[in-house]
Amino acid sequence: MEIKWDEDTKIHMKVKEKDGVAYLAYPAFERFSWCCHGFSTRIGGVSQGIYSSMNLSFQRGDRKEDVEENYRRISRAIGFDLERTVCSQQTHTVNIRRVGEEDGGKGILRPLDYQDVDGLITDIPGITLAASFADCVPLFFVDPVHKAVGLAHSGWRGTAGRMGSHMVQAMKVAFGSKPEELYAAIGPSICQGCYEVSEDVAEIFREEFPSQAGEKNLLYKKENGKYQLNLWRANEIILLEAGIPEGQISFPGICTCCNPDFLFSHRASKGKRGNLSAFLGVRRSIE
Repeated sequence: MEIKWDEDTKIHMKVKEKDGVAYLAYPAFERFSWCCHGFSTRIGGVSQGIYSSMNLSFQRGDRKEDVEENYRRISRAIGFDLERTVCSQQTHTVNIRRVGEEDGGKGILRPLDYQDVDGLITDIPGITLAASFADCVPLFFVDPVHKAVGLAHSGWRGTAGRMGSHMVQAMKVAFGSKPEELYAAIGPSICQGCYEVSEDVAEIFREEFPSQAGEKNLLYKKENGKYQLNLWRANEIILLEAGIPEGQISFPGICTCCNPDFLFSHRASKGKRGNLSAFLGVRRSIE
């Protein structure tokens, strides 16, 4: 399958494959042997039709048995324990939850007992964080000093609310993380060329990013009066202003909407699709 990479932006991800399951990973994170991470693709699952094949959502109408098998396959490929994996409950907030031992399996093997959580953080060995996507921006955070991680969902509302900054602050409070020691990554999501927004959304971003709003690579006005919004650039600004060094921020270089056969995209499919998932955790045995 031919993959379309965004040659106009930095590309810091690579495709990996195990037992027929393809997923994306960051070389910048692989240097930390205690850290487990990956981002799913459509390749290697058992789901059929519009969910084909690695759908990781129980809420889209897919067969429960197929989704469960997909989770088993992706967990084996990336190398994490489903019984100790914890999902977010995304509603486009900037709410963050610290995950503990008692949360293992929530959202996959047992019901969630919390709502409105778009960010998760943990430093518990063996715990893996999970979040769902189909165009919105995944944000990954790794603290190699305190061996802690954070994973967030950041659509345009979360980005306008500076979810990335909230995550940095949450990890500082919970683990003593220092922004200059964090490694962060922006995950596969919709690119500027595919993401058209209306005037009201554009105005929110002009107000939130007044000094950068004139940049074409953040907000570009089209002849039809609509705007092309760059969520990658907006989140980069947020992470830099939160204190994370430029050289410690990784980019996806791959758009969900440009690659509808490889990645699920809400816009490309007009809502007829499954979900991708991001995974980030602390391995059970920390070196």
